[in-house]
Amino acid sequence: MIEVPAEKAPDAGRFLEEWGLRRTGPAMRGWSALVLPVVAHDGTPAALKLQPLDEENEGEAAALRAWDGDGAVRLLRDDPATGTLLLERLDETRHLSAVADAREATRLLAGLLARLVAVPAPAGLRGLDAIAADMLDEVPDAVRAVAAEEDRLLLRDCAAAVREVAGEPGDRLLHWDLHFGNVLAADREPWLAIDPKPLAGDPGFELLPALANRFDPAEVLWRFDLMTEALGLDRARTVAWTLGRVLQDCLWDVEDGATALEGERVAVARLLLAR
Repeated sequence: MIEVPAEKAPDAGRFLEEWGLRRTGPAMRGWSALVLPVVAHDGTPAALKLQPLDEENEGEAAALRAWDGDGAVRLLRDDPATGTLLLERLDETRHLSAVADAREATRLLAGLLARLVAVPAPAGLRGLDAIAADMLDEVPDAVRAVAAEEDRLLLRDCAAAVREVAGEPGDRLLHWDLHFGNVLAADREPWLAIDPKPLAGDPGFELLPALANRFDPAEVLWRFDLMTEALGLDRARTVAWTLGRVLQDCLWDVEDGATALEGERVAVARLLLAR
């Protein structure tokens, strides 16, 4: 993935004026978004999220509308032309990543994830079928680009797993990036998911961020089993789609010039393949 500077986000002043918002605090910057704490004209606290549109976030408003606050931050208003969102105000100072007990944090995240993937994906979202097909097309070049035989084998193993399930890509509404830092405390519920990069697909494609975030190799298989059970997933299919998610990250790394595969997500794949 390529980081998009938040400075390229839509102009905040325009939406503050047009939507009758008053800024109440300093800006918060994410990977590609600028978020301003605001108060609406009726006194409702909210968050104005400005971001340059890309293929990952263009369905964010549609996803939040489909969830309608059930497990996720509620959408109050949006501007489809720019991707600007007015969101329910959550407590940005309290992330699920701050819960000291990582197992309890995983249980909480799994509960949210089960609610999110219960919703069918709205029409028009990017789909896991096309993503899987593109990944498989890129594998031969990536295999030639990496230096170590163990890394080439990992790419082949992940690709083989994806081929087994690619014919049934699924139709659930996926968050795609639900890790502990993308869950915030709220008044309406104890915890709510934020910042989806939505797509339509199999819920097995959702688990990797929570396996790699707060990474602990001794906990990976426990987390995997907990989330698989909480979501009611077939274990073999979920292993395959998790390996597919690792493949996606590896292909991005190779595209960026990497000749070796490393990091927490690669470690997750090796643990799943060795089980």
